[in-house]
Amino acid sequence: MSSDSVTILVILGVTMALFIWNRLRYDVVAGIALMAAVYTGLVPMDAAFEGFSHPAVITVAAVLVISQALQTSGVTELLLAFLSRARGSRTGQLAANSGLTLALSAVMNNIGALALMLPVTLRDAARAARPPSALLMPLSFASLLGGLITAIGTPPNIIIATFRDEHVGEPFGMFDFTPVGLSVALGGLLFLILASHRLLPAPDDATTARESSADQRVSRYLTEVRIPDSSPLVGTSIGSLEWRCENEVAVMAILRRQRRRLAPSAQELVQADDVLILEGDSEALQPLLIDPKLVEAGAEQIDPALLSSPDVRVIEAVVMPNSVLQGVSARELGMHRRFGVNLLALAREGQAARVRLKLVRFRLGDVLLLQGDNDQLEQACSSLGCLAIKDRGLDIKRRRGALMVPTIFALGILAAAFDLVPIQIAFTTVVGLLVVLRMVSLRDAYRSIEWPVIVLLGMLIPVGEALQTTGTTTHIAEALSGIAGDLPAWGVIALLIVVSMLLADLIHNTPTAVLMAPVALGLANSLGQPPDAFLMAVAIGAASPYLTPIGHQSNTLVMGPGGYRFGDYWRLGLPLDFVICAIATPAIMLVWL
Repeated sequence: MSSDSVTILVILGVTMALFIWNRLRYDVVAGIALMAAVYTGLVPMDAAFEGFSHPAVITVAAVLVISQALQTSGVTELLLAFLSRARGSRTGQLAANSGLTLALSAVMNNIGALALMLPVTLRDAARAARPPSALLMPLSFASLLGGLITAIGTPPNIIIATFRDEHVGEPFGMFDFTPVGLSVALGGLLFLILASHRLLPAPDDATTARESSADQRVSRYLTEVRIPDSSPLVGTSIGSLEWRCENEVAVMAILRRQRRRLAPSAQELVQADDVLILEGDSEALQPLLIDPKLVEAGAEQIDPALLSSPDVRVIEAVVMPNSVLQGVSARELGMHRRFGVNLLALAREGQAARVRLKLVRFRLGDVLLLQGDNDQLEQACSSLGCLAIKDRGLDIKRRRGALMVPTIFALGILAAAFDLVPIQIAFTTVVGLLVVLRMVSLRDAYRSIEWPVIVLLGMLIPVGEALQTTGTTTHIAEALSGIAGDLPAWGVIALLIVVSMLLADLIHNTPTAVLMAPVALGLANSLGQPPDAFLMAVAIGAASPYLTPIGHQSNTLVMGPGGYRFGDYWRLGLPLDFVICAIATPAIMLVWL
């Protein structure tokens, strides 16, 4: 083995360790790997950023924008109207919601499909008096299963398709993944419908805790105070009052001369005899209560009706991937001052935050309880990258193009399926038409692209190519062929699926596909087998991260709303992995060998 092969293996070993460590964002880790490969001479400096022009990168970005247009088009509401009768029973509801999510994720981004269905599923669960924990993990898993069906369903499929184009001479077509992917998806969906209720956690612990944390915390920490005539707070702004309490107290309402002002702005001035309804724990309120000149105690019991109106609402919103909130604390954010909405509470992994809000740094999947008027809540959710999951009557998305958007998208799919133009050209054209026709704004188009994923792909693709140019894939393939040489073809395929599954759970599905594709090709060549079957095995395995909430962003996204704990995922995910492997292995043998 050459020194270059040893060097690239060391770089990849450190890279995988950093992915597993999970302290640095995966795009940062990819950048470290690329720079290490450049400075060691494994990637030429003039080719370091050629990965960003790779067809897979362009296709992923285009699919993300198209998914955004589908989310705001209202097409899902039309489909849901046909499924409403199927949600009378738990099995019917699970089949309807998960089945639709699976179908949507076949032609759009996994996260986009889940984001469309998450609020709907929570609403339906509430109406049917069912715990969200019975529905949300199957919903997340269904969004991942649906991605197996087409070439654009998930980034691993896109990567494998373009890899085949570069090294075999022709890409996988739009529906080349369908025979195997659809078989696996339907089998996995059937397993989720029939077995998930036996394997998911009981709904009376974590889920109940989260359900109560949102509503009960607000009433538990409501305080009414009156502003005396001589108070130094008279003439100061609401924002300065909240700043005095280190932004851990929210002014939910002002009662002034028999009138009430809900969710007052940070610029609103406090007047004498104002009655303020404050939300915050006793420790956070101390800067106000410790000085009797500032405020006087008000009523001990507060009527909840005082805090609601047609224009001012309390919503629950979940922190989405690529949200600007990630890694930011409530104190740094200044949510009320900047967006005019109050942050009332936060839940993480099904539990209310156990530390003071000012100390909490937001993470993907955190559930926020927000108060504000409709327009401010809509703007805040859009600007912060949050999804309203319990909107209590608020429609965050404006629906338009319910027929136009799917029609344009379908034309793009047909153009790619019949090889009229390459897939990246077809979908870039679709994006251009959607922007020109104002089906999606430029602002929403750029915001919908998950830039960390784009950077991850652009940075790792040259590293994956270095794995081949140094001859390392040949050495790995020879070593694996020695291990798998006595195995039948189906055993080798199953081995590739399982290894790819494990890597996807540890280091994310996208780098798994980038790194395993050349290994699968080298192994196929070493064993004298057709490469398509081995590449398809990697695609199935890399797109199946079900064992942990960090394996895929869809899993993380339902963790808070569903009240799941870290260990809950493998209870359903491990049997599902066995089902996928058991179906995919003979399906690949039948179709591709």
